Amino acid sequence: MTPAVAAHATAALGVFLAVGFLGRGLARRIEQPGVVGEIAFGMLLGPAILGLAGPGARSLLLPDDVLAPLRDLGHAGLVLFLVGVAHELRLDAARLRDRAIGWTVLGTLVPSLVAGAALGGWLVRYGPPSLRGAAPAGAFVLLIAISLAVSAVPVLARILADRNLTTTRAGRLSLTSAALVDAVAWLLLAVVVAVATPGSGGVVSAVVVLVAGTLAATWGRRLLKSARAERLCARWPWVVAVVLGAGVLQAADVAESEGLTAIFGAFVVGLMIPPTSPHWDAPVRRVSTLGLWLVPVFFIATGLTIWRASGGIPWLLALVATALAVLSKIGGGYVSGRLGGEERAEALRVGVMLNTRGLTEIVLLQVGYSAGVLTSGLYLALLVTAVVTTSMTGPLLSLIDRRRRTAPAPAKDERIAAG
Repeated sequence: MTPAVAAHATAALGVFLAVGFLGRGLARRIEQPGVVGEIAFGMLLGPAILGLAGPGARSLLLPDDVLAPLRDLGHAGLVLFLVGVAHELRLDAARLRDRAIGWTVLGTLVPSLVAGAALGGWLVRYGPPSLRGAAPAGAFVLLIAISLAVSAVPVLARILADRNLTTTRAGRLSLTSAALVDAVAWLLLAVVVAVATPGSGGVVSAVVVLVAGTLAATWGRRLLKSARAERLCARWPWVVAVVLGAGVLQAADVAESEGLTAIFGAFVVGLMIPPTSPHWDAPVRRVSTLGLWLVPVFFIATGLTIWRASGGIPWLLALVATALAVLSKIGGGYVSGRLGGEERAEALRVGVMLNTRGLTEIVLLQVGYSAGVLTSGLYLALLVTAVVTTSMTGPLLSLIDRRRRTAPAPAKDERIAAG
């Protein structure tokens, strides 16, 4: 890289970080998760403005030799951030014994998978080639089904913390269910990549990789839970954070060299880290926070690439996908919550919480796009779904709370009859 290109890339990096900071700040001012502003500014607004200015403007401001290292940096930031995501997928036996968990997971996972598969099947049968692409039908349909089924555990956790709902019944139920649903989604994503990658061995290769990853995560967790590892982590958390970050990037590189997605390598490392150890929280938080600050670079660099390859957002498809995503997730969550014994307001609240897709869906879409499963137009349509469903969570929770506060108290005769 020449000094001129390095200076240009550094200046562009500063602009990218400023755009992410601006989007994050504006989103929080309107009581939205910061990631909503980062996605809207990074992947939609900024690239759209440059696209309207014409290809000459993008080539002048961000030539390929400048954009390429920024894209790699953003990808590295995403990998580092996902270590924290995997670490947050912690489940304890006490929660899993709650019968409502099983109902909620089934109710929020199955309808969403069916709705996504129906949309994918329709696109395979009737969709134009510009949206359908040339990916294997099975991988194509499964990826769309997964994208509608996921829930964003990190974003949901922040929303619950901001609203003091983390320790409530609905908060615990939604977080545990979201963690289980996302665990299934990541496993299915490995199958999608294996089926879509030529020469990878298909489903058999995916099963082998999943078994190997599970064994590696289990063995690594036992090693990191040792007393020596705990003492080292408590004494030198910054050193451990640096080593952890380097290890995550190396694992991601190995995963990609084997024909898989870098995300899988990051998740294996994240699952190795003991979830109940207080000493490991600080290194993981530092690595994930660094990744979080670099994620806007990923959004903008990816958005520029997507917009250049697409003809814009297919708004009708985005509307249909969003409607299916909302109805299947909130409706399924509400019905399953009622079957699990929850009150109407609590069941509806759980469905709304699980409708939060956020960055998790964006990562899935990026993996699918990189593997050639998604076209650029379909990527943008589902990106709109991720933004809309995430931005709905806060207002809908506020609406449920207002309706509950203003609901008339039961009449005296009704209270006597109920007692």
